[in-house]
Amino acid sequence: MRICVISDLHFKYAQDTAEDRQNAELALDFLRSAAGKYDLLVLNGDIFDLWFEWKYTIVKQYFPLLHRLAVLGEQGCRLVLIGGNHDFWFKGFLTQYLGIEVQPDQFALEADGHRILFTHGDLHTVNDLRYKLFRSFIRLTGIRWLFNLLHPDLALSLGRKMSRSSRLRKISSQLQTKKSTGLIQYAQTRIRQNKYDVVCMGHSHKPQVNQLEGGYYVNSGDWLQNHTYVEIIDGAIALHYYKNKE
Repeated sequence: MRICVISDLHFKYAQDTAEDRQNAELALDFLRSAAGKYDLLVLNGDIFDLWFEWKYTIVKQYFPLLHRLAVLGEQGCRLVLIGGNHDFWFKGFLTQYLGIEVQPDQFALEADGHRILFTHGDLHTVNDLRYKLFRSFIRLTGIRWLFNLLHPDLALSLGRKMSRSSRLRKISSQLQTKKSTGLIQYAQTRIRQNKYDVVCMGHSHKPQVNQLEGGYYVNSGDWLQNHTYVEIIDGAIALHYYKNKE
């Protein structure tokens, strides 16, 4: 089976800087190049910098990305999207119109003799109590209902500020290491439980393939700095860097 995993594109609906536009174009170029190459594309969280859909409205600036995903689906590639910490307010648009299977927290399958778990990872960091409290709050039904009442322009302006604040929040190198360690510890626990052979995550923006006792921890990195993706081809795991920005 030919599997590709990407995460943390943080594709923005407001591309204010040249770097934003370069990152977006690289992601779209990669998806063009993926045509016909994979049986399964796993979109492992934070693909969109913010996702929300109203009854009759979606964010038009996402059309180039949605189009590329639609083309891959039409070519026979199975598409699975897992919610992240920036994109989780999904309804039915992606499944109904693009055929994308949306999983709120995780997705698992067995392929080529490997039991593989995919999850974004924001649930499994350590020493990040403030985020975990915010995560529980922002997912409350009432918060989603209130956001839905806002005019899309106002809602997206508010969401843009929240997203920017989240990305720019300074994280010490010590805390970043602890967060990444939490992901690895979670992967090791799931492997030791004899549940999975491979655990694929994102969130940390630290691309890596680590051999653990009994299996592998894989992180597909990000498309803000590293522009990385993971291939699992006939059971063989490989981390790749896409083209560098000009």
